[in-house]
Amino acid sequence: MKIALFGSGMIGLRVAQEALSRGHEVTAIVRHPARIQLRHPQLTLREGNALNPESVTQVVAGHDVVVSAIKLSDNQLSAVTEAAQSLLEGVKRAEVKRLLVVGGAGTMNVAPGVRALDVIPIPEEWKPEIMAKLEEWEVYHKNSDVDWTYFSPPVFIEPGERTGTYRLGTDQLVTDEKGESRISAEDFAVALLDEIEQPRFSRQRFTAAY
Repeated sequence: MKIALFGSGMIGLRVAQEALSRGHEVTAIVRHPARIQLRHPQLTLREGNALNPESVTQVVAGHDVVVSAIKLSDNQLSAVTEAAQSLLEGVKRAEVKRLLVVGGAGTMNVAPGVRALDVIPIPEEWKPEIMAKLEEWEVYHKNSDVDWTYFSPPVFIEPGERTGTYRLGTDQLVTDEKGESRISAEDFAVALLDEIEQPRFSRQRFTAAY
């Protein structure tokens, strides 16, 4: 499978590594390819801009699926919805079959109709990104032109062990017996690639945690 991947941060890097380990071809689309240290025979580095629909169309053409794991800096949060619209437009123009987007935990619920951001104590510095992700989710949620999937992480995600195990949820956060919602970035990538290989959440939001 040919995967076009936007994003080279904590999650994007692990998605690339997991995809490559499964034998997929990965095109990593970044602003500055020279800064990417990962090398693999099945990995291609290309310059591209997720905020530009023409650029998206050009770099994703010919791929089976597009993955967006971009993380904009604090001073770029106003462009989160712009990136979503650009990706949707570019993917549609390029006639790529599927778009899978790494979303935000703050868009999830803790119970039917009860948003996580309304009941979980959230550091003030996190709130601008959460609100931007909520606007992003609305862009995808309302789109009917592209076969998208919105994959939200749990509350806590950080580098760790690849166990290959996780539990799935849809609109509600997945928590363990201690009430914690967490996963390693490695297992988050496992769940993402599992969804690419065996799609179950077309035009839906879903999540994964331990």
